[in-house]
Amino acid sequence: MLAAKPYLQSACIRPDADVDYETYPYNVPSIRELGLLQFHPDVTFFVGENGSGKSTLLEGIALALGYSPEGGTRNFRLATADSESSLHEVLRLARSYRKPQDGYFLRAESFFNVATYMDEVGYLDNYGGKSLHARSHGEAFMALLTHKFQGKGLYLLDEPEAALSPNRQLAALYAIHQLVEDKSQFVIATHSPILLSYPNAKIIQFDGAGLSEVAFEDTEHYAVTRDFLNNYPQRLKRLLADD
Repeated sequence: MLAAKPYLQSACIRPDADVDYETYPYNVPSIRELGLLQFHPDVTFFVGENGSGKSTLLEGIALALGYSPEGGTRNFRLATADSESSLHEVLRLARSYRKPQDGYFLRAESFFNVATYMDEVGYLDNYGGKSLHARSHGEAFMALLTHKFQGKGLYLLDEPEAALSPNRQLAALYAIHQLVEDKSQFVIATHSPILLSYPNAKIIQFDGAGLSEVAFEDTEHYAVTRDFLNNYPQRLKRLLADD
């Protein structure tokens, strides 16, 4: 019997696409060297420095799947800024014969606009029945995970930790696991070592050489956080010392 997942199997730039690799976003190393990116059936993380292309690629995948640039469900249409790249136009996505029953694209930077629209149309039942603006940013995101996300879905999350305290990141990790157990798949761009610790996830490093798969303990996020917490007096003294 064939497995239900991954719903999203792989992504690449179409070989016949007319692409100028001297222009953005195709001149970003991770996009230029994309090759064939294969996704984990449960959780795939994108990690890398700011500007490394992880959010750009996640946005391209989301738009190629039919999501709005602002995020939300595939039925959600709101565009307050025309800032997306053309990457989605040249991506080839391989998908399972089984379609996800649910889906969502979260952009931390535009979630305020999504919340405002939900208030305006009064569509709050699947968000816990309460205005997202009547909650903290972290509470609103947790309402997505625990109320809006129904399972058996494909969920694309761009830096979800931006709204979450460390304790809430742990709670989000548990909620993600419950959804994975309910046949869901996640692709997450993140800087959070807490989220990156999810067992057996595939972690894709974005850097100047392109893309590579790395283990959790080999990520810079883990190494820097561990080193700082274990040696913070010395690190702060060195960091803040006068030249």
